[in-house]
Formats: sequence, structure tokens, C-alpha cells
Amino acid sequence: MGASGAPPAYLRLAAHPLRWRLLTELAGSDLRVRELATLTGEPQNLVSYHLRLLRDGGLVAATRSSFDGRDSYYHLDLDRCAEGLAGAGAALHPALRPGIGTAPPPIRPRRSRRLAVLFVCTGNTGRSPIAEALLRQHTAGRVEAVSAGSRPGQRLHPGGVRVLRDRYGIDVADQRPRHLDTVAGRRFDYVITLCDKAREVCPEFPRHPRRIHWSIPDPASPGDGEQAGHPAFARTAADIDTRIRHLLPVLAQGGSP
Repeated sequence: MGASGAPPAYLRLAAHPLRWRLLTELAGSDLRVRELATLTGEPQNLVSYHLRLLRDGGLVAATRSSFDGRDSYYHLDLDRCAEGLAGAGAALHPALRPGIGTAPPPIRPRRSRRLAVLFVCTGNTGRSPIAEALLRQHTAGRVEAVSAGSRPGQRLHPGGVRVLRDRYGIDVADQRPRHLDTVAGRRFDYVITLCDKAREVCPEFPRHPRRIHWSIPDPASPGDGEQAGHPAFARTAADIDTRIRHLLPVLAQGGSP
């Protein structure tokens, strides 16, 4: 039993060769348009045109770079892609409707050592500690999650501490920010920057770990207290949690997105 008429909107949008290439590149990391032009070997104006179509279709979003306001980072909305793929399958045949509650494959410990993931932002007071805590929770400690900052603050932001406690049941009240220098020389399998400024200064690590960038705006505002910063930190934690859920299958297979 097949469906008649035009292909689903997701297929029409994603099936173009260049747009599919852009989606596959953005599946691995947030990137700027000039980086995408280099990776695809296509003119920047052509890449920008197809990125606009992907944005209009809701598959890609852009955030202004906190390092250089003239730049924007593009981010793939994997949840929207999953919905589009599921809808396309269901449109073709009812047997292709997605299963309910499908869980990612479990991450099994290696014989020699655990996978190690380093999260980096500037202050190590908000975004990277949230990512560290959420990955540790999702993997029940089977992945070594670490965070550090290029210019660490004095303490974790109370907004982040509260969100982790109230929404995820994680207590990080006693954790303190650490400098990138304290983890220099350690071996990591993945280094994930969550801050555009930190991406520009993040050092190299032994054995060339997989580098990923998540362009996530700083949820903290100068002078914010726990109450004032809570909504922004709640949104940031939800974004990071979604990205980590999408990272889990990658870690489970031990490969690159």
C-alpha cells in the first residue's frame, strides 16, 4: 500500500544533494557559513541560499556568535529531522511508523578505560558544568564526563545549580570551576565546546580527540541571582539535555556523528 501525491515536505527539502551535505555536516557540529562552504567546496553565497531554505523549513537554526557578532553559527534541529523522517516513513506505509519509547543503545564500558568527554566554556560556571552533570547522569557514570573553562569563575552560577537540582535531581552545589590548564595533557575521546569564545582558544589535546562545537548563548547576565537567571538556565539546560541525548548513540558506537 503506497501513498500518492507529492513526496513529504521533509524529503523535498532534504533530498537536494547540497542541502543533504549541509545537514550531514551540521549533524556533527555547529558551524559557520564559511566553514560549511569550505567543507562542501561550494560558493558561500550558494551555501547561504540553501541554509536559508533549511532555516525556513525548520531544520536548521542560527545563533549570533558571541566571539564575533558578524558571524552566526548554524545548528541542526535533530528532533525536527527525526519527526520529518518518521512522517515520511508513515506516509509511505503504515508499517514504517516509528516505535514508541525507543531507547538509544546502551554505552558499554571498554575493557581498558571509559570513554572520556570534556565540555568547555569560558567560565565553567554554567553551560559546561550542566553538560558534564547531564552526561554523567544519562550514562550512569559509564562515560567519564569532565568540564573546564578558559577563564573560570569563582563559583557555579546559582541558576544552573538550581536547575540541575530541581529539574534533573542532580546536586552540584559543592562543585567548583576548574581551568583548562588542570586537564591539559589528559586523554579525551571528545572535546565539546559550548561557547563561541572558548572554541577560539581551546587547546589541542593528546591523540586528537573528536572536536564538536555547540553554539549555546550564555544564560547568565551580569548581576543575575538565582531567581533572575532561572528561566534562561532552564532553557539552556533543556537545549544541552537534548544535544546530549542525540550524542548518546554516537558514544555507544564509539564513532563520529
